[in-house]
Amino acid sequence: MALDWYLLLVVSMKKCIAELLGTGILVFIGCGSAVIAGKQIGFLRIALAFGLVLLTMVYAIGSISGCHVNPAVSIAMLVAGKISVKDAAGYIIAQCIGAVIAAGLLLVIASGQAGYSIAVNGLASPGGYSLLACALGEILLSALFIFVIFGSLSKDAPKGFAGLAIGFALGMVHIIGIPLTGTSVNPARSLGPAVIVGGTALAQLWLFIVAPHHRRDPCGPRLEVRLRAGHTLTRFSGPAVFAS
Repeated sequence: MALDWYLLLVVSMKKCIAELLGTGILVFIGCGSAVIAGKQIGFLRIALAFGLVLLTMVYAIGSISGCHVNPAVSIAMLVAGKISVKDAAGYIIAQCIGAVIAAGLLLVIASGQAGYSIAVNGLASPGGYSLLACALGEILLSALFIFVIFGSLSKDAPKGFAGLAIGFALGMVHIIGIPLTGTSVNPARSLGPAVIVGGTALAQLWLFIVAPHHRRDPCGPRLEVRLRAGHTLTRFSGPAVFAS
């Protein structure tokens, strides 16, 4: 009995470590493409970076944890009965820790640039869109992303190609979402930079956690909008990212 519990603990820890590393790599490479090379590569290649890193992680850790690397995906899988409450809780905690660590490492690297100041360059947001437009965009893009994940992992889907579909889907939603909101569709990806940046980004984070829970079916969208602190609810500030 004791051996069985020990083996279950080892397997669970292995899964959580995979989720921590996978989410950290997603945040580091995805957000890093905007921070380090955003001015050189533009929105399209930033979107491609997010898609490529997720595609890579699907094949790197998919066999260990399923490569959720996103609390929204873990919750959807829990509601669909594909993972246990214990695994979902462990995954989400690991994902958030990985995102914060990656954002901290990214800040250290970004701070190596002469003249960089988190107070000045702390947030990167395209801005200018209404709350309704941003909310609708995040709902549709999140729902589309979750839909592709479930579809590509269904028993009737072609075997071995899920990673391609999921990676391309994330890149696809970023192509539209970056100009609109900066694109999040992932609470952990928003949490990491917000914790490191602090200030307004951290004050706005509550809505990224509360709003997504308005719907919990397997294809339920994750409403991830943030309001400018202290202003009327009419304008949107995109997910926290450091700006080079």
